[in-house]
Amino acid sequence: MSNKAVINTDQAPAAIGPYSQAIKAGNTVYLSGQIPLDPETMEIVSDDFEAQARQVFANLKAVCEEAAGGLKDVVKLNLYLVDLDNFAIVNRIMEEVFDTPYPARAAVGVKALPKGSQVEAEAVLVIGD
Repeated sequence: MSNKAVINTDQAPAAIGPYSQAIKAGNTVYLSGQIPLDPETMEIVSDDFEAQARQVFANLKAVCEEAAGGLKDVVKLNLYLVDLDNFAIVNRIMEEVFDTPYPARAAVGVKALPKGSQVEAEAVLVIGD
């Protein structure tokens, strides 16, 4: 019997390809990358970078909550930015949405992201004992 479970919520954007929003294996949850799609319209929320970043974290939070966790349970966060000049904005938002100790993190500059997004984030969280 497998201890792998699919995590899916309508409070975050539906997958736009052959993947799951998240997979739970034991007490570890692997979240797929989230871009700033509004879950109701499946459209990018704004051209404004800060609005996009806030939506990305809202989408991650929704998937975490569906997995019976929260952003407080994130142990690893990977960020993908089309423009690394926006790094300070991401840092400020992370200080708002995460408590210390902050998760381990990588930030990578990329040429392009799906649907013209300026930011994408994926995470790993550990829930329960």
